[in-house]
Amino acid sequence: MLPSTLPGARTLPGLLLERLPWLESTPPAEAAERLRHLPGLLLMESARPGQRSRWSYLAADPLLTLAAPAPGSDPFAEARAVLGRLDPTPPGAADAPPFAGGLAGLLSYDLGRRFERLPAMALEDQQLPELRLGLYDLVVAWDRRTGAAWLAGRALDGDLDRLARRREALLALLTGRAAATPASAGASGAPPARFRSNRDRHGFERMVGQVREAIATGELYQANVARRLEASFAGDPWPLYRRLRIGDPVPYAAFLDLGPDEAGRRRALLSASPEPFLSVEPGGRVSTDPIKGTRPRGRSPEADRCLAAELLASVKDRAENTMIVDVLRNDLGRVCLPGSVRVPRLCRLERTAAVQHLVSTVTGQLTPGQDPLDLLAAAFPGGSITGAPKIRAMELIEALEPVRRGPYTGSLVWVGPDGRLGSSILIRTFVADGTRLTLHVGGGITWRSEPTAEWEETRTKARGPLAALGADEAE
Repeated sequence: MLPSTLPGARTLPGLLLERLPWLESTPPAEAAERLRHLPGLLLMESARPGQRSRWSYLAADPLLTLAAPAPGSDPFAEARAVLGRLDPTPPGAADAPPFAGGLAGLLSYDLGRRFERLPAMALEDQQLPELRLGLYDLVVAWDRRTGAAWLAGRALDGDLDRLARRREALLALLTGRAAATPASAGASGAPPARFRSNRDRHGFERMVGQVREAIATGELYQANVARRLEASFAGDPWPLYRRLRIGDPVPYAAFLDLGPDEAGRRRALLSASPEPFLSVEPGGRVSTDPIKGTRPRGRSPEADRCLAAELLASVKDRAENTMIVDVLRNDLGRVCLPGSVRVPRLCRLERTAAVQHLVSTVTGQLTPGQDPLDLLAAAFPGGSITGAPKIRAMELIEALEPVRRGPYTGSLVWVGPDGRLGSSILIRTFVADGTRLTLHVGGGITWRSEPTAEWEETRTKARGPLAALGADEAE
């Protein structure tokens, strides 16, 4: 029987749920600091909480890691099988965190090549996995609405003794009863001061022009194109994440350890994303909130309001957002009940510290027999960062961008055995690949796009994440 040594602990069939009042005043990043030496460290943090980002999650030391898509026609076949070894949330656990154990991690943008036939033209130079999902049996969760902190866990294959041992080891680290292994000597977390772009202004503007030419000939309506900023970096990425989440607080901040490279150097994702991807609630209700249309924040309240009014009145930005809403309606319609896909909110204004966006909401109801992994297969990668029509936009992205995107515009996801799903779009995301720190920035291009303005928009999007690290972009 699983022991309950702290107040508020209870064990339901298949689920451990334990209130941690002593952890409620500890920020999630501070708690993660105590686990940073563990493999598979995962922090999904609501650094700027809102209606769609109520919970923060911390997990580490997964029981197993899926480091590549499954062979065959279903890349999620192994993930589905692993989830089947965990029990779903039982009745009587209404206060349990939505993610109480399951699979979590990275879906690279290039996983989309498993769902669509695409040309192979761009250089793949980071050697990062298309899929990396850890099976986490224990999750620490902070409820930003109530202030409560929880430890939730699910036994793998019904092994409660193993769950009890792992619970005790995790609590010992969190409480300081066990000492954390110090970071490796000489692993500096100091960020680079200057990032260089793989596309200069002229090259990026030419790429925008090529998209506009494709639109003029009727090939597509819109495509998202990006450039990559990079700098040499072989240190510990965790201190950089600490800077990022303070400097540019967003609702979907995240850190994910990707394991060492062949030389033993640490790889990780450091995300300050403002954009959710897909979510699934109990009963199969699906929601997605695409972001399209961007302006910088103003230097004064009056300037901020003027920029917001300009964005809301922009025919180009509203058209861009509406086209992506149509793409997502189509994607959700592939796995949702006919007639259930709706758009309850269109082109509302939302702000981060550095920029303001137009955001819409698309909802649907999963068809019986379809699960969150089927939804991911139907909608991945997100329409907001590809274009319309999606497949032609992805073909053009492959032809125009010189390097593969890797994690950029992929997704950080969690999925439980009870049919719940949460995910974010990996924009405003640094990738530490062992030798470099990279950051992609891009935007949606329509016929109304002006190449110089699109270049400046990418500089605006880069400014917040770079400034959070004390860095800037080389001219």
